[in-house]
Amino acid sequence: VQLQASGGGLVQAGGSLRISCAASGSTTGFNGMAWYRQAPGQQRESVATASNDGRTEYSGSVKGRFTISGDNAKKTMYLQMNSLKPEDTAVYYCNSGGYYIGQYYFPGPVWGQGTQVTVSS
Repeated sequence: VQLQASGGGLVQAGGSLRISCAASGSTTGFNGMAWYRQAPGQQRESVATASNDGRTEYSGSVKGRFTISGDNAKKTMYLQMNSLKPEDTAVYYCNSGGYYIGQYYFPGPVWGQGTQVTVSS
């Protein structure tokens, strides 16, 4: 399975953007999906995670603004980002195959290549 992220770009603060991640190869859909991001000089952090039973979790900095979703028929996951802020600027990575244990989400082994999101002030 390979993941291909797309849809990043430059957007003004307060704007919206939807990024996508398409799966290819031998897969019938996502078994756990997640978006992470990494800003320059910072560690990669979890942004949004989801399991097949409908559980979703968001980091405190994006909760209420970002929404993770997936379409197994299209083998594509999405991250809808609203009310964007300059601090949301980062490379966004998709991940599949992860799972929750208690309050923690463990990412799966498959990562997309990343898509750059830049929010101007």
